[in-house]
Amino acid sequence: MKKQEVLNLIRYYAEDNDAGFRDTAYGIADEFDKTGDSQLAEYIMATLSNTNTFVPQAESDSFQFVQRVQLENDATLPLPDSIKDDLLGVVNAIRHNMGINRFLFEGAPGTGKTESVKQVARILKRDLFQVSIDELIDSHLGETAKNISQLFKEINQLPQPSRVIILFDELDSLAMDRTNSHDVREMGRATTAFLKGLDSLNPQVALIGTTNLIQSFDRALLRRFNSIINFNRYTQQDLLEISELILEKTLTRFPNTGRNVRLVRKIMALMPKLPYPGDLKNLIETSVAFSDPEKKFDYIPRLYRAVTHMDPKDLSRLEKQGFTIREIELLSGVSRSTVSRELRGDSPVE
Repeated sequence: MKKQEVLNLIRYYAEDNDAGFRDTAYGIADEFDKTGDSQLAEYIMATLSNTNTFVPQAESDSFQFVQRVQLENDATLPLPDSIKDDLLGVVNAIRHNMGINRFLFEGAPGTGKTESVKQVARILKRDLFQVSIDELIDSHLGETAKNISQLFKEINQLPQPSRVIILFDELDSLAMDRTNSHDVREMGRATTAFLKGLDSLNPQVALIGTTNLIQSFDRALLRRFNSIINFNRYTQQDLLEISELILEKTLTRFPNTGRNVRLVRKIMALMPKLPYPGDLKNLIETSVAFSDPEKKFDYIPRLYRAVTHMDPKDLSRLEKQGFTIREIELLSGVSRSTVSRELRGDSPVE
C-alpha cells in the first residue's frame, strides 16, 4: 500500500467523501489480492460492505439523469493521426489520475466525436454513462438548474468513480453564453448551475462533452475544460483513405461481393469535398446494402450515382472522368467490347 493511498483515505474520511474513500479502499483491496494476500483483500471488502461509517452508494440504475451506455466492440470510425494523438493524450491524462478529467470534443456532425468517447472508455476499460440532457431541461422556472445540481450529485455518487466516464453528448443546450443579449435567462441559470457542478466534480470521474456549436459556448464554461479537441482536422486524403477502410469493413459482411478499391477511390475522388466519416459511412453502407446480391459489383454504379447524382450510362463522360474501359464496364453494365467500339465511334455491327 502506497503512502499516497493512506493520505487519500484520511483526507476522504475527513471530507466525508464516501465515493473517494470507498474507491481508494477498493483499490487497496485489489492490490492486496494481486500480490497474493487474498484474505486481507476479502476482509477489506467485507468491512466496506458492512460498515455503518458511510451511507451506502446508490445503484447506478436508480439514477434519473444518467444512463449506462453499452459499448460495442467494433463501432469506431477511423480517425486521422492528429486526432488519434490527441485522444491518446486524453487516455494518458485520465490514467495519470492528476485531476485532469474534463474534456470537450468539438467539431461538425459526423466527425466521430461520440464514437471517440466510447473508444476512450473501451481503452480505459471504464463504464460509460451518458447524461439524459432532455430530462434535465424543464419549462418551469428554476427547475433546470435544480436538475443540474441533482445530476452532479448522482455523478458523484456513482460506485467506483475511478472506473467511470460521463458523456455529455451535444452539450450546447447547457452551455449558452450568459452575456449574449439573446440569451434566455432561465438557460443562463442552467449554465451557472453547470459551472458549479463542474467545480464540484469528483476528480476521479472523467467527464467528456461533445458539441458542434462551440461558438455559442459561455467563455467561463470553456475555461472549465482541461482540454478542447478539434475534430474538424480531416484532409481530403484522410477522407479518401477512411472511405476505403469503411468499404473494406462493410464488404466483410458481404462475402460474395466483388472488391475494387482502386475504382471506389476514383469514384470518391469525383467529389470536390468529401463528407466527414459519419456521412461517408452512411453513403458507402447504403450503396452496398441496396445492391443486388446476385451481382458482385452492383454497389459500384450505386455508389457512383450517390456521389455524382448522375447515371453512369454516358460512356464518353465516364472516359473523360478518367475511368478505364474495364471500370466503365463495371459502372455502366455495358460490355468492354461495346464500350471500346462506342468510344472509338465505330458503327454497330449489323
